[in-house]
Amino acid sequence: MIKKPTDELMDALNQCSSVKEYISNEQDYLIDSALSNYLNQLLEEKSLKKSTVIKNSELNEIYGYQIFSGKRIPSRDKLISISFGLELSLEETQTLLKYAGFAPLYPKQKRDSLLIWGKNHQFSIYQINELLYTENEDTL
Repeated sequence: MIKKPTDELMDALNQCSSVKEYISNEQDYLIDSALSNYLNQLLEEKSLKKSTVIKNSELNEIYGYQIFSGKRIPSRDKLISISFGLELSLEETQTLLKYAGFAPLYPKQKRDSLLIWGKNHQFSIYQINELLYTENEDTL
């Protein structure tokens, strides 16, 4: 997928006379692949093994492999867990969440602000779950 800023795509969408025109003109910039393809692309970019990421995400092994193969669609929390397993930055995590159609982490929500803090301080899944637990928030 070729990247183009979202605000530029929004401007193009607002200026088009029809949605067909927009899709035709901006097709190269639209998300058109499965989440599993994107996750596997991230694995390759980070030079990581699925088994390591799944373990570091604290996911059930079978469930984790099903997510990476496209047989299962993860919840927002499971995707955030995977982002910790992949050691994604906050920006990369926000992109992953948007790619999957989920809301990005939002600093006005206590739980999300804890997750952002953990991302910015390179917490492991164990560390972030401990922080969430001590703050009486649901763990990942």
